[in-house]
Amino acid sequence: MKERTILDLLNESVEKFADRPYLYEARTGTDYTQLTYQQVQEKSMQFAAGLIAMGIQAGDSVALISEGKNYWVIGELGILHAGAICVPLSVKLHTEQELGFRINHSECVAVLASDQQIAKLRPMKGLFTTVRHYILLDPEEQIEEDERLFESILEEGKKLMESHPDALKERMATVRPDSLANISYTSGTTANPKGIMLTHWNYVCNAEQAIDHLRGLPTYFRTLLILPWDHSFGHTAGIYAFMKSGASIASVAMGKSPMEVLRNVPKSLKAINPHVLMSVPALATNFRKNIETEIEKKGAFTAKLFRRALKTAYAYNKEGYNKGGRGRLMLALYDKFIFSKIRQSFASNLEYFIGGGALLDIELQRFFYAIGIPMYQGYGLSEATPIISANTKYAHKLGSSGKTMPRMDIKIVDDNLEEVPIGEKGEIIIRGGNVMKGYWKNPEATAETIVDGWLRTGDMGYMDADGYLYVLGRTKSLLISDDGEKFSPEGIEESIVSTSPIIDQCVLYNNQSPYTTALIVPNSAELKKLNVDPEQAVLLIEKALNEYRKGGKQEHLFPHRWIPSSFAVIEEPFSEQNGLVNSTMKIVKHKVYETYADRIASLYTVEGRQAASPENLQALKKIL
Repeated sequence: MKERTILDLLNESVEKFADRPYLYEARTGTDYTQLTYQQVQEKSMQFAAGLIAMGIQAGDSVALISEGKNYWVIGELGILHAGAICVPLSVKLHTEQELGFRINHSECVAVLASDQQIAKLRPMKGLFTTVRHYILLDPEEQIEEDERLFESILEEGKKLMESHPDALKERMATVRPDSLANISYTSGTTANPKGIMLTHWNYVCNAEQAIDHLRGLPTYFRTLLILPWDHSFGHTAGIYAFMKSGASIASVAMGKSPMEVLRNVPKSLKAINPHVLMSVPALATNFRKNIETEIEKKGAFTAKLFRRALKTAYAYNKEGYNKGGRGRLMLALYDKFIFSKIRQSFASNLEYFIGGGALLDIELQRFFYAIGIPMYQGYGLSEATPIISANTKYAHKLGSSGKTMPRMDIKIVDDNLEEVPIGEKGEIIIRGGNVMKGYWKNPEATAETIVDGWLRTGDMGYMDADGYLYVLGRTKSLLISDDGEKFSPEGIEESIVSTSPIIDQCVLYNNQSPYTTALIVPNSAELKKLNVDPEQAVLLIEKALNEYRKGGKQEHLFPHRWIPSSFAVIEEPFSEQNGLVNSTMKIVKHKVYETYADRIASLYTVEGRQAASPENLQALKKIL
């Protein structure tokens, strides 16, 4: 397939779908307005010309931080038409360290920001060493000297296109398939996240792989893009896959605060009535809770009938690919009188979800499959732009991450990168047009991650005999929350051990869970010096961890969501002797997780979450 740019992709779609709606937006309430493909292209080119008039050069980096809205897409497409690189930033970033590092490291010369985001950037402006311009996506009553309104840039662009019509054409001609489209930062640690270099062809390739894998998206399809727009999943599965198909994307109705935007999700679902949704597990869990709450409100009889209907559906559907047997007639009746009513109240057009970001619990998959809105698990990595595999309505096994993308090679390998037989576990590695160009200004990390053209995902998994991929977790030690956000734990672990004399070793754990937990090996000599009993010792450990929470001495060091909410006291140190430390004296995380799987599981129970749990007191009794 011929390599192309995102500009080519948009142009092809405009030729085929010029007057079809591409973007839907609600600025007030849920009264949605639309922009056609042709209007989006025109505005993007006007904005690009406005950037050129401002002095933005080909290859310059421009940051974009905003909630989802039309100007988000037009702004990014404008940056790309101007031959520049977009640096999309998460609205969850708040601190000077988080924002300052990303904006300075990527050498951004301008920042596009919504009204909510510019408010937190203004006090930090002195930190941004290369930024010359701030462009506000929303109207503001008062703007600072270095700030411009988005609309004014559009007007400047129109003037340039009239006076120098070749200026934009010449700039667009410099854009090649291997030109950078994004520098997308990993969650990483707060100090040194990596900038993933994604090219125009990376995005076009992965969007086309996804569409072919799904066997196409009808042009009438709409989606409400509730994923983070800065992430490559939102880019590829939302903005570019729908662009390729002539389909439509809508943003959640605007709000004056993050909470207001969140509250607008159900209203926006009703207003847009999407045909497909991209989701992460945390959102899926909330949808399920809302459905079950509404069922409970209808009374005990309805709730009992609903549970019986679910049981029948689970038994009949099995893992999807093997559904059948007894219960088909009863399931049809339950669907007509119960499940169809749920679909009608939720979003009557909704045909399926595509789940990504983190692994979806199989029970959650069974639930949505039962009510007639299957949630198809996918798997990806930002470095792969990001889609690697996905279940679809044509081929799915609940519990798996689906079959892999077309025109992409995949292998499961051992520690020596030798391929292992079908069914055996190993590291997942891939090769194809969707593999990133590398890490921005980090050739060492690039060389470690891309080996002979193969992307090392750092994820463990296996392929079954039917070609379905099963992902088992990280070979590395990244924490992954239930909304798919990732974080490297080493900095926290090292800090805890270095600042607390009573803690000798610390391993954090979070694998798509609601909170982070820790395995703690105490320093027995220090505890014995203090002459404490197990109850007192466990409180001292808890106090040491709480120093990283609000009010503690270390509260500003790390995001609080990654500080452990519960811990297990481990009486035997991790060592080379027990195989939990390697020859370079590094703790082998996956072996620790396997060895203490039961203790970790207990930390997600009510009793086990308590600092003074029976297991912790028993371990400390032996240590002391």
